[in-house]
Amino acid sequence: MHFLSQMAFCSCRPNAVLLRPQPNRWASSSKSKDDSEVDHAAGHCTRVQRNVNMEGLRTGYLFPEIFKRESEHMQKKAHARLIRLGIGDTTLPIPDIITSAMAEHAYALSTIQGYKGYGAEQGNMDLRKAIAEKFYKDMGVEGHEIFVSDGAQSDISRLQMLLGSNVTVAIQDPSFPGYTDSSVIVGQAGKLEEESGKYGNIVYMNCGSENGFFPDLSTTPRTDIIFFCSPNNPTGNAASRQQLQQLVDFARINGSIIVYDSAYAAFISDESPRSIFEIPGAKEVAIEISSFSKFAGFTGVRLGWTVVPEELLYSNRFPVIKDYNRIVCTCFNGASNIAQAGGLACLSEDGYKAVTNVVKYYKENAKILVEAFASLGLKVYGGKNAPYIWVHFPGLSSWDVFNEILEKTDVVTVPGRGFGPGGEGYIR
Repeated sequence: MHFLSQMAFCSCRPNAVLLRPQPNRWASSSKSKDDSEVDHAAGHCTRVQRNVNMEGLRTGYLFPEIFKRESEHMQKKAHARLIRLGIGDTTLPIPDIITSAMAEHAYALSTIQGYKGYGAEQGNMDLRKAIAEKFYKDMGVEGHEIFVSDGAQSDISRLQMLLGSNVTVAIQDPSFPGYTDSSVIVGQAGKLEEESGKYGNIVYMNCGSENGFFPDLSTTPRTDIIFFCSPNNPTGNAASRQQLQQLVDFARINGSIIVYDSAYAAFISDESPRSIFEIPGAKEVAIEISSFSKFAGFTGVRLGWTVVPEELLYSNRFPVIKDYNRIVCTCFNGASNIAQAGGLACLSEDGYKAVTNVVKYYKENAKILVEAFASLGLKVYGGKNAPYIWVHFPGLSSWDVFNEILEKTDVVTVPGRGFGPGGEGYIR
C-alpha cells in the first residue's frame, strides 16, 4: 500500500553538534568563516525535539493522500472529466436566503452603526437558542449548554484537549479518521501495530455489516471515552433508538463519556434518533457535536456546535461544561459573526425549508449510486440516512479498488481502509 513518504525537514542528525564550540562565544559578535560554512553545510536545525505523538501518526492523512493520487491521475489524463466522490464536500450553492443574510451582516461591518468586533466565545446567544429550539426541543437542552464553533472537526480537537492524554478511548471501526488521529496526537492511542493497523491503547468497536453496524457491547471493554457517530461516516448507518439506549446504559454502568457526532442527522429518513439526547439518561453521560457543513453547505463557511450538558460531571463531581468553557475561552475567540448570521438564517422557517431541499437533492444522488452498484451485483449499504454509500468488494484491497475505479472511470472514491481496519474491502 502506497502512502506519502515522510518528509525530511533537515539534514542534520538528531545528536549532531550544529556549530563548533567557540571560546567566550557570546562575548564577541564576530563569526569565523569556518562556523558559517558548518552551519550552511549541515542545514540548520533547532534543538527542539519533535512531539513524539506526531511520530505515531500514520505517514499520510487519508484525504491528502487521495488528493495526491487524484493529482497524479490528472497529470496522466489531463483532459479527463473527473467526478469527485471522495472527500465529503458539498456541491450545490448555499440558498440565497442564507447568503443574503451573511452579505447583509458583512456590509453592516462597514458602517458605524453595524460594526461589531469580538463576539462571545461561546457564540451568539440568539443562535444558541435557535439551535436548542430547532434540534433539541423537549430534550432539556438549553442555549447556554450549546457552544457555537467553526465546525465539528475543530470541536473534536478541542474536546481532546479537554480530555487529555490519560483517558482510554473506544472508537467505531470503521469511522471518521479524525477521531483516531486526534487520539494519537494527544497521546491516548499507544503504538501502532503495523500488521493489524490498530493502535494498542484504542478499543476498536467492530461496526460492520455482520453485526448490523452496531458494536457488541457485551464484549466491549470499559473505556473512559466512547466516540460514536450516527449516522455513521462512512457506513451511512443510523443507530436505532434501542441501540442508542444500550449505548447510554453501557456508558452509565461504566462511568464513561460518549462523544456523539450527529453531523449527518438531517439526512435521517426513518425513526432513528437525530440526537443522543432523545435517549433517557444521556445528559449525564454524553457530549454531542454537530455541524452546518453538510445540511447547509457550510463546508467553506465553517460553522458547527457542541452540546455539553450541565448534568455531565467528572468523577470528582466537577462540571465538564466549566472546563470546556475554559478551553473555548482560552483557545478560540468564537465563530465568525458573518457565519453565525448565516446560521440564524438557516434555522429560520424559510431558510430551513431551503436547506431541506438541498438535503433531498444529495439523497437522490445517493439513491442513484445505490442502484448503480447494486445492478453490478455488489452489496451496498447506506444512502438512506446519510449521503454516503458503502460498497463491499469481497477479497479485494480497498486501495486497489480505489485505484482501478479512478483509472478506468475517472471517478474519485474513498478506500474503506482509510476509515480503519474494519473498512478493508469497501469503498465509500
